[in-house]
Amino acid sequence: MADSLYDRYMAADRAHREHEGQCTSCSPETGCETGRRLYESLARLQDAYLNRLRNEG
Repeated sequence: MADSLYDRYMAADRAHREHEGQCTSCSPETGCETGRRLYESLARLQDAYLNRLRNEG
């Protein structure tokens, strides 16, 4: 069974936070290549999830 959009959104959040906490190259202003990729994925999933909530209500 495929993960729900919410599950993917939360997994992306966890991955981004874990990376941010461990990566010595990342800072709030700039991130390493992996950090930027994780943040972009999180942002896309967050936008999709929030848009779904707005459209359902």
